[in-house]
Amino acid sequence: MRQLLWWLIGGSRGGRNRLRILRALNDQPRNTNQLSNDLGLNYKTVQHHLEVLEESNIVTTEGDNYGQMYFLSDRMMNNLDIMEDVVEQAGVDDDS
Repeated sequence: MRQLLWWLIGGSRGGRNRLRILRALNDQPRNTNQLSNDLGLNYKTVQHHLEVLEESNIVTTEGDNYGQMYFLSDRMMNNLDIMEDVVEQAGVDDDS
């Protein structure tokens, strides 16, 4: 899991936005539009990051189409401490 999170957050250009999405979903489940509005990101950008996170089994979904809600996966929930370690070690700041 540590290596995956390094790749998703610490070692890629989109890491900061992925971190913001994960922290937002940890706060409460949201759909793509809600994440886009809450984080001030382009809808297509959020959609792309959610696809990457879903393919990596970091987020799960419920529902269909526009109303599809995103949640942190159990795997991610059990490894939030590792995510925060990676964030600290990589010097990723999501306050931008």
